[in-house]
Amino acid sequence: MRRSFLKMNGLGNDFVVWDARTEKLALTPDVIAALGNRETGIGFDQMITVERSPSGADAFMRIHNCDGSEVSACGNATRCIGRLLMEETERDAVSIETRAGLLIARKAEAPLSVTVDMGKPRFAWNEIPLAEEFADTRAIELQIGPIDAPILHTPAAVSMGNPHAIFWVKDVDAYDLGRIGPLLEHHPIFPEAANISLAHIFAPNQIRVRVWERGAGLTRACGTAACAVAVAAARDRRAGRSSVIHLPGGAISITWRESDDHVLMTGATEVEFEGEVDFDSLTFVKTGPGDADLQAASLEVAR
Repeated sequence: MRRSFLKMNGLGNDFVVWDARTEKLALTPDVIAALGNRETGIGFDQMITVERSPSGADAFMRIHNCDGSEVSACGNATRCIGRLLMEETERDAVSIETRAGLLIARKAEAPLSVTVDMGKPRFAWNEIPLAEEFADTRAIELQIGPIDAPILHTPAAVSMGNPHAIFWVKDVDAYDLGRIGPLLEHHPIFPEAANISLAHIFAPNQIRVRVWERGAGLTRACGTAACAVAVAAARDRRAGRSSVIHLPGGAISITWRESDDHVLMTGATEVEFEGEVDFDSLTFVKTGPGDADLQAASLEVAR
């Protein structure tokens, strides 16, 4: 069986996107992991399946990490799918149903940029969820390393449809997040595992962040982590309600709207290429250009 796909990314957080609205697609975790392998497969952080919405939204977005596990939310993917649906419908706003709830995507001012209403953050310990009760999740009791000299300690905990732990540090590059991340992701305090962020405020409302993403590992960008960091900073009065989050893949703007507590995320999207997979051999070929190719061709014609 052959199936067409799009390879997309939001600030380097990359996805394979399947359209399963007319022809269903169900892949096993082993197949997803094989396709997600960056050495032998297509390579991606998440696999996105666009399906018909049972509730009447413009589409339902199903999300699998590259290890084959299904998750509820992915902010960068929501922007990418929002862009595709807006281009398809020729509308300026679309609704996207996810396991985390209904999200609204709108065209932003910058070309190929999208704003997504990510809904309200959740702070209650049993909504994040945590394995123990904490009255204040702005700083929970958790540390890694020696008791008298922990490497990291006292993170903020937030849910943006998925669990996040944010450690405030002086230098996000001073830690081996590739080693520490898996330990914290699967710490017993997180019954559903967690996304782990290191965050440093280097200027007013400017926050540098690195992320270990649950089920995906080190990533160049994570939209829900950016939202969680911005909200945690505002909640702890470290920043205002609007921040720019600087991730390895680029900057993303987050506003925690005071009127209804909804979190708005604005950032760029990119189509890398169109492709086709042969599921018998799990090999793929590129069949069409991406944004960069089209822009280059347009410039060449203009010359």
